[in-house]
Amino acid sequence: MPAPEETPVADAARRAVAAVWRIESARIVGALARWTGDLALAEDVAQEALAEALVSWSRDGEPANPVGWLLATARRRAVDAFRRRSARDERYALLAHGLEEGGALTGAPPGAGRADELPWDPDRIDDDVLALIFTACHPVLAPEARVALTLRVVGGLTSEEIARAFLVPVPTVQARITRAKKTVAAARVPFEVPPAEERRERLAAVLGVLYVIFTEGATATSGPDLLRPDLAREAVRLARTLTALLPTEPEPQGLLALMELTAARFPARTGPDGEAVLLEDQDRRRWDRSAIRRGLAALGRAAAAGRGLGPYGLQAAIAACHATAPSVGETDWERVVLLYEALGRVAPSPVVELNRAVAVAMAGEPAEALALVDELVATDRLPGSHLVPTVRGELLVRLGRRAEARAELELAARLCRNTRERAVLLAKAAALG
Repeated sequence: MPAPEETPVADAARRAVAAVWRIESARIVGALARWTGDLALAEDVAQEALAEALVSWSRDGEPANPVGWLLATARRRAVDAFRRRSARDERYALLAHGLEEGGALTGAPPGAGRADELPWDPDRIDDDVLALIFTACHPVLAPEARVALTLRVVGGLTSEEIARAFLVPVPTVQARITRAKKTVAAARVPFEVPPAEERRERLAAVLGVLYVIFTEGATATSGPDLLRPDLAREAVRLARTLTALLPTEPEPQGLLALMELTAARFPARTGPDGEAVLLEDQDRRRWDRSAIRRGLAALGRAAAAGRGLGPYGLQAAIAACHATAPSVGETDWERVVLLYEALGRVAPSPVVELNRAVAVAMAGEPAEALALVDELVATDRLPGSHLVPTVRGELLVRLGRRAEARAELELAARLCRNTRERAVLLAKAAALG
């Protein structure tokens, strides 16, 4: 029997619920987590409130205060959960105190003397969201669990959306989120902003999660699409939230700058059929100038902190060189080389060395660049990556060694899991005869 067709009223309710959740999910879950002291319970009762809203709002219409309605409904669900836990009778009594019918049920604006019915405590909301981010990205969690939990409880994405973004089965995502919640509970991770002396160390994990999310959106690891703009936009939104909550920290500003400057090139990175367009072939008139301005402003704020640029700030400075250059040939490649050298000292990695080799070649030294890449090959520092033979092939082309270049590009195509990138590599190899 086919499912009944959704009515216009139900469709309007569904869209209203989705809009409120996407905008306010972090605040809702954060406030509930502080209130209950239990992240898993907070997320669960928030989801239950959403399900109840779909039914109630379709029947009664959207309430005047939709966020307050969701929060009050979730609170009642939490009270019910505590009631079922006989060992927590005392805590239930404490939480249930003052929770009344009437406005709490309808989402109506609170009356005088009803401060507990405000959707947020205005003195705590920033801390609530920040605590939620730090909890979701806690170092006790595996990296893939941090990503899934962050997208779920901070970004408000569904398990289906996360699974689609990272091309993994929905049950895998659900299992990661469930394990992450259990790990947070078992490790007794407090729902709080870490003390100042721990914050910078913990901040690295938070930034790393957002960077992974954005990087997957900017160049998909595998699949038919080069870009996943929705995922990248979510990472940018989360980074903006973080910079607003930690305005004096330079590295969140650096990461936001990197994201904005990189995302600015998205409109020109693919052709009409989704095919990849290389940097030298991109129509720079299609680059998002507003995003470039925002990125440069964030980079300026990172530099103004006076601590020197960190890894994300240095990458943003490199992206700024590209974003402000009229063409590939007019890019300040010598500055790019210097920035990669600085990045290699601050955050050494084989990918940084590979990118430095590209910059060295673009600055006019392809033979020196090839020596840098060959050293990476000799030490096997990027095993199985298509990036090394891709760069090596490009350098061999520049040096006139076409047969070797074709073999390298064909190897890169075999290793590459992204359909669009693979097509570019095969086309380059074929062009070499």
